[in-house]
Amino acid sequence: MATPANEINANAGDEHPPADGKKRRIENKTTAASASQDVVPPEPITAEGKMPKKRFYRQRAHCNPLSHNDAFSYPRDGPGAMDWTAEHYPSLATLRGEDARSVRPTVLDVGCGFGGLTVALSALLPDETILGMEIRAKVTEYVRLRISALRSDPSSSAGEYQNASVMRTNSMKYLPFLFSRASVKKIFFCFPDPHFKRKNHPRRIVATRLLTEYAHVLPTGGRLYAITDVRVLHEWHVAHCDAHPSFERIGEGELAEDPCVAAMVDSTEEGKKVARGGHPKYYCVYRRISTEESLRRGDATAESFWNSDTFALGSVANKDEAEDVEADRNNKKE
Repeated sequence: MATPANEINANAGDEHPPADGKKRRIENKTTAASASQDVVPPEPITAEGKMPKKRFYRQRAHCNPLSHNDAFSYPRDGPGAMDWTAEHYPSLATLRGEDARSVRPTVLDVGCGFGGLTVALSALLPDETILGMEIRAKVTEYVRLRISALRSDPSSSAGEYQNASVMRTNSMKYLPFLFSRASVKKIFFCFPDPHFKRKNHPRRIVATRLLTEYAHVLPTGGRLYAITDVRVLHEWHVAHCDAHPSFERIGEGELAEDPCVAAMVDSTEEGKKVARGGHPKYYCVYRRISTEESLRRGDATAESFWNSDTFALGSVANKDEAEDVEADRNNKKE
């Protein structure tokens, strides 16, 4: 068990190593003179403006987004009260010659991880405002320092990466509090947690209720991107997005002209790891259609909205339940 930092090592003066053969950390004894001095805060792991090292910011990949252990701030008076220039894009309004109140994110990288796609989209879409959204504190700090270092890099052109930022938040809970209706053009979900267990399926980032929130912040023609290396999760994405009345899938021919698809496939750290392992990647892209178009197609009406099969999810749920029952039977036989 490690010795606490504020505990004096009673064996500091021992000339012989401990019997167990392990190295013992020796703490300096606190004197009256040093105790009276002001405590100097420790040096940060990464100085502001320097590129962080990923090994100091690794954090457990799996996280429960439905937990109430963490609290996140959001504007009490709605998305219009959010000042994005104060912390995220301090120079962007001046560079674009816009009013500070008009600066807001237009492209979201939900679950951005270590920020590979966020940074790539910043260069790929210089006229858009990119926001990476991450729930893990240490990973968020890594991305913030990474963007800060890129902005300060002498080799970067003037204004480069000023349109990118990162925010620690829980997208499953706070998205409508941060973004107004039809204010976001693109949303990316790259290699999200599969949450394999059936009881954890409500934690998946693509679900019927959440798709309705995504449809709220996307304008007509806005795009939703999802990629994973887990085939069953890809099938889940397709089944839920196909069934939702606000989205239609975009064909491969049209996607060939979208540079964001290649960035999504190749730019994320997780995507690079999958490529090194030689594993396949599965992705889909959906377009937000207008409410009028959805009603014209008859996918959902006021009368049928609450029916269990309106979004064609009854068959999906039944299939999952049947698979669980079959698995239980096999386990009992064994």
